[in-house]
Amino acid sequence: MAEKITSYAAFWLFYLREHAKMETRRLHYIGTTLTFVFLVIALVRGGWWWALVPLAGYGFAWIAHFTVEKNRPATFTYPLWSLVSDYRMYFLAMTGRLTPHLRAAGVS
Repeated sequence: MAEKITSYAAFWLFYLREHAKMETRRLHYIGTTLTFVFLVIALVRGGWWWALVPLAGYGFAWIAHFTVEKNRPATFTYPLWSLVSDYRMYFLAMTGRLTPHLRAAGVS
């Protein structure tokens, strides 16, 4: 990522290329699912469960980037767009609509 990305549309394609390996996306999906689980528990029970919401999401994602994809998480440079894109990728995958987006980004 040599030049600054100035539009979300361009970032989305970059984001998908940074998640080219299925194992990376799978670890993201596990972490994102856990954010929902911990959010529900936190809402119902309160207390320290709130701390697990970002830890689950970022923990699994960063492990995926550093060990599987071997790249730097976009969160460090584009935190808001990365968060939006993580949930967008998650919901597109869960509804079976991610493949055309991956193809548009050049991910096979």
